[in-house]
Amino acid sequence: MKGKINRIYFLGLLFGATVLFLAQCKDHNTCDSGCDLTGFSYNPTPYTILKPAHFPQIPVPADNPMTAEGVQLGRRLFYDPILSADSTMSCSSCHLPQGNFTDNKAVSKGIDGVSGRRSAMSLLNVAYANNGLFWDGRALTLEDQALKPVEDPIEMHHTWANVVEQLKQHPEYPELFRKAFGIGNCCEITKELAAKALAQFERILISSGTSRYDEYVLGNPDALDDQELDGKLMFFDEGQDVNLPDAQCFHCHGGITLSGNNYFNNGLDSVASLNDFPDKGRGEVSKNPTDFGKFRAPTLRNIALSAPYMHDGRFTTLEQVVDHYNGNGFGVSNEDPFIRQLGFPIGGNVFQYSGLTNSQKKSVIKFLHTLTDTTFIHNPDIQNPFQ
Repeated sequence: MKGKINRIYFLGLLFGATVLFLAQCKDHNTCDSGCDLTGFSYNPTPYTILKPAHFPQIPVPADNPMTAEGVQLGRRLFYDPILSADSTMSCSSCHLPQGNFTDNKAVSKGIDGVSGRRSAMSLLNVAYANNGLFWDGRALTLEDQALKPVEDPIEMHHTWANVVEQLKQHPEYPELFRKAFGIGNCCEITKELAAKALAQFERILISSGTSRYDEYVLGNPDALDDQELDGKLMFFDEGQDVNLPDAQCFHCHGGITLSGNNYFNNGLDSVASLNDFPDKGRGEVSKNPTDFGKFRAPTLRNIALSAPYMHDGRFTTLEQVVDHYNGNGFGVSNEDPFIRQLGFPIGGNVFQYSGLTNSQKKSVIKFLHTLTDTTFIHNPDIQNPFQ
């Protein structure tokens, strides 16, 4: 009996040792063999985001400080199709510099050729977004936003587990992660670190401050001609002293970035009830019926380069956009009230407005073209590093 117990005890020890050995071998094969990164230096260089002097300070989270190494890693990841399941699609597939970091399509398509419901939002000045990202605000931070497209079945249709494994085995990425984040072993590469790098790159997508509108803001009165100046006065509701009507644009597109960081029903759809919106927008996230049909106001900087327009790309020209806003909306209960207040009050009635004349609409559109910043889209620091 004692001998039998000893044999069982011995077999138990042997089994345990075998399991431990196999586990160590597995760890050795996936992590330790050729995965030590301590031979590469870790000396991150603090990175200062370049911004125009008249722009506010750019917020940077304490747990993701800007470094040159992090930005460069993020730039590579942004343009690398390794993030998609079939290696055909990168972040830049939907966010191209020449399109103001949109893809200039009504709605974007993923790797399977399936169309999404919405267009790709511009990433220009996205570092200033402080009230949610995407059209519906479903991501709260750039780091959170960077995680979502990879596993979206309509976009990259991949898994982060597989992406991370590919990054670990890549001939260059482990060293780049080491230099950006100080990891000692390729096993320390995570989706969170990848998202941090992507967020660092996206934070540098800041206007150059060289548009003609910026020249005017910085004190050059000759930067805008008379028609453009009229458009500016109507855009910002500043034309009362020269008998110009209000175009009401700045209520949703305010601040130096010309994006209000808020959500609006801008009168696109006529519905019998809030539940009838074909795309509930912000309401899909908040679950609040008063948010149904509301979408985040995009930046209007470089708007002339960002066509088509609206969350579903239904308008192809700025003329169509201005005509829409001049159409007085549909009176849906959660519609932004300024949609119905373009022009002058009729007979002193604050509930009836004249709208803009054709000449006034042209002035507003001409002003919007002064927001074009070609220096930004040609900035070599934000171009595809693989080209």
